[in-house]
This record gives sequence, structure tokens and C-alpha cells, in this order.
Amino acid sequence: MAFHSDESALEMDDMSEDGEMIVSEEMEQTILPTYGTIQENGMRFHTAEMVEFNQNSESLYFNDDQRRIDYVLVYEDEILKEQTKNTKKNLLLKQKKKRQAYESNLMRNGLQLEATKSVSDDGLVFVKVHAPWEVLCTYAEVMHIKLPIQPNDLRQKSSAFNWFTKIFSVSENVINPEQEFFTAPFEKDRISDFYINDRDSFFTPATRSRIVQFILSRVEYAVKDNVKKFGINKLLDSGIYKAAFPLHDCRFNVKSEDARCQNERYLLYREWAHPRSFFKLQPLDFVRKYYGEKIGIYFAWLGFYTRMLLLAAIVGLCCFLYGYKSQESCTWSKEVCDPNIGGSIIMCPQCDKECTYWYLNITCESSKKLCIFDSFGTLVFAVFMGIWVTLFLEFWKRRQAELEYEWDTVEFLEQEEQPLPEYEAKCTHVVVNPITQQEEHVPYTMFGKCLRMAFCTSAVLFWILLIVASVVGIIVYRLSVFLVFSSSLPRHINGTEAIQKYLTPQTATTVTASIISFIIIMLLNMLYERVAIMITDFELPRTKTEYENSLTTKMFLFQFVNYYSSCFYIAFFKGKFVGYPGDPVYWFGKFRNEECDPGGCLLELTTQLTIIMGGKAIWNNIQEILLPWIKNLIARFRSSGIETIKPRWEQDYRLQPVGKLGLFYEYLEMVIQFGFVTLFVASFPLAPLLALVNNLLEIRVDAWKLTTQFRRMVPEKAQDIGAWQPIMQGVAIVAVVTNAMIIAFTSDMIPRLVYYWSFSVPPYGTETSNTMQGYINNTLSVFSISDFKNESRPVPPAWFGTATTCRYRDFRYPPGHEHQYEHSIFYWHVIAAKLSFLIVMEHIVYFIKFIISYIIPDISNETKDKIKREKYLIQKLLHEKHLKLTKKQMGSLADKILKGVDNLTVDKLD
Repeated sequence: MAFHSDESALEMDDMSEDGEMIVSEEMEQTILPTYGTIQENGMRFHTAEMVEFNQNSESLYFNDDQRRIDYVLVYEDEILKEQTKNTKKNLLLKQKKKRQAYESNLMRNGLQLEATKSVSDDGLVFVKVHAPWEVLCTYAEVMHIKLPIQPNDLRQKSSAFNWFTKIFSVSENVINPEQEFFTAPFEKDRISDFYINDRDSFFTPATRSRIVQFILSRVEYAVKDNVKKFGINKLLDSGIYKAAFPLHDCRFNVKSEDARCQNERYLLYREWAHPRSFFKLQPLDFVRKYYGEKIGIYFAWLGFYTRMLLLAAIVGLCCFLYGYKSQESCTWSKEVCDPNIGGSIIMCPQCDKECTYWYLNITCESSKKLCIFDSFGTLVFAVFMGIWVTLFLEFWKRRQAELEYEWDTVEFLEQEEQPLPEYEAKCTHVVVNPITQQEEHVPYTMFGKCLRMAFCTSAVLFWILLIVASVVGIIVYRLSVFLVFSSSLPRHINGTEAIQKYLTPQTATTVTASIISFIIIMLLNMLYERVAIMITDFELPRTKTEYENSLTTKMFLFQFVNYYSSCFYIAFFKGKFVGYPGDPVYWFGKFRNEECDPGGCLLELTTQLTIIMGGKAIWNNIQEILLPWIKNLIARFRSSGIETIKPRWEQDYRLQPVGKLGLFYEYLEMVIQFGFVTLFVASFPLAPLLALVNNLLEIRVDAWKLTTQFRRMVPEKAQDIGAWQPIMQGVAIVAVVTNAMIIAFTSDMIPRLVYYWSFSVPPYGTETSNTMQGYINNTLSVFSISDFKNESRPVPPAWFGTATTCRYRDFRYPPGHEHQYEHSIFYWHVIAAKLSFLIVMEHIVYFIKFIISYIIPDISNETKDKIKREKYLIQKLLHEKHLKLTKKQMGSLADKILKGVDNLTVDKLD
């Protein structure tokens, strides 16, 4: 039997030492007689009854086996904590009062609580939370949650690919497809219009957890300096509670014996997260049902991105194989390796004094590798990727629109998302809304907002400049260490050591600098993550979506500079401003600028991309797999042997907690990878293939991690992938420019084409027909060793003999020419060709992208019809029905009034 509490709100006279007042607002709610009250220091609180564990390890219900557990709070018993950890008694007393006030207010808000001590640790107490039907209905209306009103009666259009996708889909006998409904925002006054077959199943466990989380984050527990303190997050941060989470419905590898349990976690593990399911399509509707829309849309996006990568990987592999095949006929590489050509060309030193002269054929192996990546196939692939990224983004918009409708998030941002509790707590300033002319409370004035924005922008710029400084440090390292390698590594091939063919000073410098760059990148990542969160907290965004979008923008700006700056340096700056041996360019007046290999910097860019992209993938997967597994293993080891049967809530407590940012870092990891795949793909056609292999693993690793190693996340709504969408669109636009510039300015494709068509034949060449023969000899400039400055003059080696000149990579007139060491006519032809190619390629690709974007609509006609049908039904069922009822009532009332008037008139006439 239930009773109504009629106690008035408790006025607290005694204050805690720090001036905080423990509050317990009274709200008349129906509460069960299992709850009692305690009185301590003049304060009375409602408390949950402490019950014993009923030895049912798979139970999801209170001990009465009727009320479902929607949430679990975990705290450490203050008395035992004082005895075992020597914590100050006054601090523990304050924490206890806050906890008791909080739990009392939870019950006054209608939630029902039941407490159970841990079976393996006497100091832990688990408070189970249940939301009754009335509470669920009330807050479903407050939160504008959309719920079913009628089964979907629109016919599904069959696709020609259904038979094919069915092969890779999870069997419907294993996971039954969810019935589709038309939905509308819930209203208690119109509850009869909603499709309610069973009260216990009308609100899904995910929805129940969302509602309870909404209440937990807004219930007060103290007041300090007229500022209210509330919310479970602050209690967790202060250590009053150790954890708060919804329950998994069963163990991931064993079915529950409870007939009421649907074993959704078990099915997700077996059909989605298990490695043997890597070839199956993801059961996205089932993922969304269990984890919520926010998790579901991440895996939907990741799966769609991975499927689209399949096409890019195939084309990239074909281009790579074409380059590998064409290296056998690569004329300029043969000239480099030819002992009579490359073996007789003496190259000028690439640094001062310490470096010496060297033969061109030492770069034979690197020139062969360069032929693979610097081929005509690379140009075709760069254009293809510019089109592919547009197709990916446009088709994802269509798929996202379908999910928005199917998962009831079309109008989520406008109707459902509530302000953050931290935002609401600081709304102390009153402003007038220019639209409604009503007074509203905001956390800061316009001037205060400007100050916050200025401070946050300055902080972000400071950290970005710090990354730029680290990049400059890497460049200085490259310039310094090149001197060491140049003086210690061999400069010519003597045939006695095979490693001499591969370990050149340029290669050694590139590899070591890339590894150091990767280490610095990872260290700066860990540091900046905390800084970005602090800056965003200071900004105080209104909703969680605004918070995540703001944090996303900051983190991506940082990661963009952090990951890509070294690649931009190699692609567009290294070897471009070096002068010539007689007048080199220096950094800070001390370090001589780097030069590229005779074949260009493209191979070095490929090496940099491979190390950073591959190292990042390996490091992230190690972190995602090993760290949570080891932590859970240690937790199980500590609690093993104490008690054989543990309740469901204690099993989940031993799992790893999900971070406050949820899947933010997974999104960040994939978007950074998306940048590598698109921005520099002209230098590494295998990047999409590596990304495809990584993503096939990533999907299952993330799924395995969520279902087996982490507590169940609080299901959240999400309309789309947030700020990541415009970020990817921006990357796609920049990618066209970067790839065009890599082909034009980093690779040697344009100089080779200019030589082939113009300078191999008269009037500039001597060949009778267009050919690549003589390309190396005609494109390396000549320098007289007598023109070296004293401070940079090298000591000639013994094998140098009586040679008077050396060669270097540039297009300049030889010594003795009237314009000696000035840029030659070939240089200006090449520059004109590069700029022309850049403009033409950009305009062609951008034009194709625009046409594709225009042709492909963001929302399919089928989805539009469903949205229109739902709006029609909502208007018909929720509005017209009540309008007809009102008209009917008004009509009967009018008939009565008219009848009364007629009777009155007749009486007067009589």
C-alpha cells in the first residue's frame, strides 16, 4: 500500500563549515512504505531501505521483482571510509549530508530507491533507482520525447540489391526487425492517442535511462552563497558518489535465464562485436535501440565511410600496381641507375663543409620507388578522389536523412534538447528576448560573452602556435642531423654493403625525423585534450550539442596543425627555397635549408604519411584493446575469490567507465584518418586501402569495447554527426587544392612533361622525336666548385680527381653563361605549366563536385513521403480529433442554448 508524504520542506538551521546549506525541497509524491526517514543533527531525510542481495545474479529488478532498475548509484560507506582511509570526519559528515539530501530530493521528485551493500566489498553501497509510470510520463512530455502513435503503413520499396545485402545481414530469426511506427512528441493529456499495448514496454529501457539521467542531473543537494549546487556530475567529481550508470541487460557471453530479459547485449556481442562477424552488416537499428541514437549514428557513419572506402581502395590499388608495372619502363630512373650516366654525375654537397660530393646513382633505389608513386596513375587517382569525396558526403547526407526519420530525430534540436545543468545554474543575468519581448535569464551579459570569446580564441591560437613551434623544432633537427648523417654515411656505392643502397643521409634523416614527429604529436595530443576541455567549459555552451560542436572545432583545429603540419612542410616548402650551392638560403642565419632528392620530395612525403598514419592506427588500436582489457582483468583479480555470485549491478561496476565525451575521440580518430586519405592521397595511393583495413578492424574493436569492456552508456539523442560534417566538407574542398599542388609542385610530373614535349626536341633539344632520354642530364644544373664561398667550401674526397664542376637540382644557367646561375628558360616553362595545371585541375574537379552536389538531393523522395505522412497523421490524430470533439461539445452546448432561448420566447408569447 502506498502513502503520501505530507511533511513540509525542512528548514535547515545548522550550516556546514564552509557555509553550505543542505537542502531538501518538498514535493508531494507517492512513495512506498519501504522508505523510512532518518534524523541527524536536526535534519530529516527520506532514505532508501537497505536490503540484502537476493542471490539472483541476473536480476534487473528491485527485490520485489516488479520494479525495473533504471539506474544505479554507487557510493562508499562514510563510516568504513573513515576507519580505513583516515579521511577527516568533518569532510565525511558533509559528504554524507549532501548525499542524503540528494537522495531525499530524488524521492521527492518521484523516483524510487533501494540500496544494497556490495557482496565483495563491505564499503560499497549500490543505490538502485526506479522511475514509476507517472514520472516517466511527466518527464517524457517535458523532454518532448517522440513516442509511437500508429504503426507505419507505408510500403517499403524493394531494392534490386536486397538479395545481395541479405547475404551479409544478420538473420531475422536471430534479431527480429523492430516494428516501425509514426511518432509524435508525448503529451499526458492525449495519452489515449498513443499506441500503448503494454505500459512496461511503452518506454524502452534506453528511454527510461535517459529520463532518469535527466532527473539526476537537475536535482539539488546544497546551496552555497545563494548559488544552488545540483546534479549527479558534480557529486561524482567531488567523490561523494563513485559511479552512476544504467545496467547492461545480461552478461555479454551468456544468455540470461530471466524470461523478461531480451538478452540484447548477448545478441549484440554475438552478431555485431564478435570477430567472426566482421563480414556482416551492422544491425544498426538494434544498436540504436540498446545504446541510443548517438551511438547508433556513429556506427552508421563509420560503416558507410568504410563501404565507400572499398571503391577508393580498389582504384588506389590499381594505380599503385600500374606504377609498379611502369617502373620497368621508367627512363629517368634507368638513367639514375646507369653507371655511365648516374654513376658519372657528381652531385654538389647538400650542406656546408661537413658534407662532401656524391654520385647520383646512390639514389638508384629511391628513384625506382619514386616511379611507383610519381606516375600518370597518380594524376588519375587524385582526380578520382576529388570526385569520390563528394559522392561520399552527398550520399551520406541522404543516408543521414533516412536515419533522422527512422530514429525520430528530425526535429530533435528544436524540440527536445534541454540546456545543460551547468548552464542553467549560472543563468543570473536578465535580458529581454527581441522576438518574444519576454525576460530571459542568461549566464552572462553581451560584454561578458565577448570577453569569454576573446580569451578562448587567444588560448586556442596560443596552443596552435605552440604546435607550429614544435614543427620548426623538427625542421631544425632535420637540418642539424643531416650534417651528422652526411659525414658518417657512405656517399657512393662500392658494392660491398647492400645497405648502402638504401641508407642514404636523406633516408636516415627522413625516417628519424618522422618517428620523432610522431612521438611529439602523441604527447601534444594528450596535453591539449585537457586544455581544450577547460576552454570549452569556460565558454559555457547552452546545450550538450553546442558543447560538443565547440570542443570538436577546437580539437580538430589543433589536430589538423599537429598531424598535417609536417606533411605540409615536406610537400610545399622543403627544397623550394634553397638557393644554389654558391648562394644557399639559411634558417636563422645558421642552418642551411634542406634540399630534396634529385627525384623530388614526393617519396619523403610518402614515408612521412606511412609512418604517421600507420603508427597512429597501431597506437590507437593498442590503446582501445589492451588498456580496458588489462584494467578489467586487474579489477576481476582483486575481487576474485571473495564471492562467487555477484549481482548484475556489481558486475557492471567492475567494468570501465565511459568518458564524459563518449565517442568523441573515435570520431576524431576517423576524421583525422579521413584527412590523410583525402589531403595527401596523390603521394600515397594505398592510403584508402590501409584506411579500409583499419576501419574493418575499428568497427569490431569499438563494438567489442562497448559491449564487453565498458559500462552501458546513457542513451542519448543525436540528429546527425554534428560539427564533423562541415569539417569533412571543408577538408574535401582543401583536398582538391593540396592534391593539385602536390602533383604540380612536389612531384616531377610537370617538369618531365615539359621536357618530353618541348625540350627534348628542337629548338631546345637535340633529339629528333619526343623522348625522355637525356632528362636527368638536361635537368640538373651545373656549378663550378671554384665559386664556393670559403665558409661552405667542402673538402674534395680522394676519388674526386680533377673534376671542376658538380651538379645540383634546379633549372639555372651554367657558369660562363651571360646569365650564369640565374633561372633558365626551362624553369619559366615549368612554372607556367605548373600554374596552368593547378588552375585547370582545380576548376575541373570543383565543377564536377558542384554538378554532383546539385544532382544528388540531400533527402530521397521516399523519406520525404514518410515525413509528410507522419506530419499528416500527427495533425489528424492529435489535433483534428480534439478539434472535432470540441466542435461536438460546442455544438451540443449551442443546441441547448438555442433550445433554452426558444422555450423562453414561447413562455413570453403565452
